[in-house]
Amino acid sequence: MAWSAGAAEVETIAILTPEQGTDYGWNQQGVDAAREVAEKYGLELIPAEGLGYGDVRPALREIAEDGADLMIAHASGYNTAAPEIAAETGVPVAIVDLPDDMKPGLVADYTLSGHEGSYLAGIMAARMTRTGTVGIVVSGEPPSWNSQSAGFALGVRAQDPDVKIIYAVIGPAAYGDAAGGRRVTESVIAAGADIIFGQGNGSSFGMIQAVETTKAVDGGKAWFIDVIGDKSELDQGHLLSSVVWDLVPVYSAMVEDLKADKFGTVGYKIQLADDSVRILKTDHIPAEVWDSVMAIRDDIVSGKTKVDRISDAQEVRSLMTSVESQE
Repeated sequence: MAWSAGAAEVETIAILTPEQGTDYGWNQQGVDAAREVAEKYGLELIPAEGLGYGDVRPALREIAEDGADLMIAHASGYNTAAPEIAAETGVPVAIVDLPDDMKPGLVADYTLSGHEGSYLAGIMAARMTRTGTVGIVVSGEPPSWNSQSAGFALGVRAQDPDVKIIYAVIGPAAYGDAAGGRRVTESVIAAGADIIFGQGNGSSFGMIQAVETTKAVDGGKAWFIDVIGDKSELDQGHLLSSVVWDLVPVYSAMVEDLKADKFGTVGYKIQLADDSVRILKTDHIPAEVWDSVMAIRDDIVSGKTKVDRISDAQEVRSLMTSVESQE
């Protein structure tokens, strides 16, 4: 389609994900949100799942030929290919983590950051750790993971500066590495952490396995704080919470902006204020801890408390007590 013919008409949207939309995380939240937005606006949805992290240009071209009016490239690894195919086909694309690459009418960015929610998770972890050590395990260091790692560390420090934070990177792009997630998480627990803040996509399942099968150094239970999705139905008694992302407001805004000929002129974000970022409440969280975390949430929303958004990997690492990298 030509852009000039599509500014006011949106009939079909597509979402492209590297893994299947069944991970209770990044991929599933994207696919589920796209499906909900398609239903909301009466649109056809083209889901393209499990495309991997390689060259997606053929998939993008095929989807464009199939009549998509918007292609949501839901992986930072697609940031080069998607704008190229948008320029080639005239079909608008949405990319992540490259706000400087937006082009009016053609390329929009949604650099998502759950740093406000992660700050609350850090407060919670600092209040609930028994060993005085918590861990952050990540499957890579993209801006979205970095800002949450930093937010978590800042929350821990704000609550109790004496709590140690072990930071471990599975690999440079180990998003689907469940075995690596388990191995690295086990090492972080062995080093003293009794609460793990895990950011992984598919590798998070390995992190959870480690938490479920490895006791903390004090002999007690280890806990897991997840990100993006809600794995409550899989919980075996170790899922403390999650920093949940809701992408429906983001994708809805994209559709509205396409219709209004404003696509590519503004970026999109998630935040506590509209619950597009929220902390998952589970029965494992003591009432007094939950109440204190919610009070801080209100302070963030009101502006009383400010949480810095830090996306640079080296700056993130500087916030940690120790760093373990498999790179």
